[in-house]
Amino acid sequence: MLLCSIKQAIGACLMLLCAVQAHNVLLPPYGRRCFFENLNKGDELAVSYQFGNRDPDHQTQLTGDFVVYGPERNDVLKAERGQSHGDVSLTVPYKGKFQYCFVNENSGIETKDVTFNIHGVIYVDPSDPEANTLDGAVTRLSNLVHTVQDEQSYIVIRERTHRNTAESTNDRVKWWSVFQLGVVIVNSVFQIYYLKRFFEVTSIV
Repeated sequence: MLLCSIKQAIGACLMLLCAVQAHNVLLPPYGRRCFFENLNKGDELAVSYQFGNRDPDHQTQLTGDFVVYGPERNDVLKAERGQSHGDVSLTVPYKGKFQYCFVNENSGIETKDVTFNIHGVIYVDPSDPEANTLDGAVTRLSNLVHTVQDEQSYIVIRERTHRNTAESTNDRVKWWSVFQLGVVIVNSVFQIYYLKRFFEVTSIV
């Protein structure tokens, strides 16, 4: 009996690991990128995302929109506007082909990209925190691990953005210091020349 439970737990872990997918796509200027998932009623769709920039010299944090549509595309189930990152989780109300889109329609930046993770189809019952079963415990543990991974990906992108900002600031401070040094040298040379001319004795023949 214990061996069967262990096999079920291993099978559940493998199923959840196969369901998780990480992607990175480039958003076209004034465009969007859309993806599809075939889900059943009661399934849970979980998507975590982070907007970034493929230009290594870019210093500011980019933002975008994230929208989840129903099978008919007219039913907006979830929408987040002007966000730099997010973690969206929703329970599907009915069976169908659901579409989720990353939208860049208000920006002409050509190097904006988005890194996102799809947690796949997670049924509500095994994820119930009240469920005192081995499968439920494995599912909750797997969800926590995926949450930590998503946070690590977000921290990596934020660290890259902050590093670019710090390097740009250091370059500006360096060139400003060089400019100040040049001004001091020019001013010193001018003062020496002016004082020399001021104390110079002229003789009339």
